[in-house]
Amino acid sequence: MTSVLTTGALTLTACGSRDDNKGSDSSKKTTVVIGVDAPLTGANSATGLGIQYGVQIAVDDANKKNTVPGVTFKVKALDDKAVPATGQQNATALVGTNEVLGVVGPLNSGVATSMQQVFATANLVEISPSNTAPELTQGKDWQTSKKRPYKSYFRTATTDALQGGFAADYAYNTLKKKKVYVVDDKQTYGAGLAKLFTAGFKKTGGKVVGTDHVNTGDKDFSTLVTKIKNSGADLLYYGGQYDESQILTKQLKDAGAKIPLFGGDGMFSDTYIKTAGKSAEGDLSTSVGVPVTTLPAAKDFISTYKAKKYPGDYGTYGGYSYDAATAIIKAVGNVVKDGKVPSDARAKIVEEVQKGKFDGIAGPVAFDEYGDTTNKQLTVYQVTKGEWKAVKSGTYDAG
Repeated sequence: MTSVLTTGALTLTACGSRDDNKGSDSSKKTTVVIGVDAPLTGANSATGLGIQYGVQIAVDDANKKNTVPGVTFKVKALDDKAVPATGQQNATALVGTNEVLGVVGPLNSGVATSMQQVFATANLVEISPSNTAPELTQGKDWQTSKKRPYKSYFRTATTDALQGGFAADYAYNTLKKKKVYVVDDKQTYGAGLAKLFTAGFKKTGGKVVGTDHVNTGDKDFSTLVTKIKNSGADLLYYGGQYDESQILTKQLKDAGAKIPLFGGDGMFSDTYIKTAGKSAEGDLSTSVGVPVTTLPAAKDFISTYKAKKYPGDYGTYGGYSYDAATAIIKAVGNVVKDGKVPSDARAKIVEEVQKGKFDGIAGPVAFDEYGDTTNKQLTVYQVTKGEWKAVKSGTYDAG
């Protein structure tokens, strides 16, 4: 899925040169930096911060366990504010920092489109824990002819080609909804997901009684709410982030339209419920993977996140961020021996990530020929008594 304030305003100032610690005990170790790009302030920041600190915990664990002898890992986190142009600037900054041997992020698919080529040109591996737009890995003609655009780009989240259909199937066959109104935020992720949900809902036999679009940052949906209410829809599907949907659902319920809002992983955040309040009750979202709270391997991760009082929502992409960082750390371990970084380390790390396979805290981690995760699990959540509750986990056959 989603501007550096100043060059020095890093949320984590961890970049340093390998000579920074001369004279100290750590001077024997080489510093390897894992970059993070995500919205750390403003729109989408709750999920963006979850990515940042998911990576931080992975890095801290690797250092504590001395996972790669001779190497100390650090994090350099840059704020893209969910703006593609800023993401591109951040990508350039990360490429220009020699110690950076891998990047986790971004959150938003639209931001990813501006970053991929920058990283590819430098052979710098990029693993997103949250991007779900199919074209990022399978090319713009992915529905008819799949072709991988960039070999340095990977993701630990499955795609909207599966998520959209999974949601549509649940809406029609489980919720028994027959008429849906579809709205999106015109962004790469939101519009793409809404389109795939629409196709899936029609395929199952459902009817789309209206469509519309909003702009990111909108707060007054009164005209749209009237259209939805008058359409006779028994479900509103929203393609976009929680920033707009949490306001839209409140205004919809306040206007007397007591129908649920259903969205994708971009709105699966505790912030959605906090902002919408009681209006969120009964609303639904899909998200990648299975609930991290149900995974035994994620127990230590969750307890650490809470103990450190890190901000943001770890439940959305925190586990996938930890696993993305771990994939990079393992690849570094296969390339950097005794702290010696070969001149072609970045390109070799891309190759090692492609070959990598391990059990992550959020599920098995491996990548197919497109750089997509082989873990196709998805989950439907519903707001029940003020909390997201998993109501169905499974996979979806888009064929």
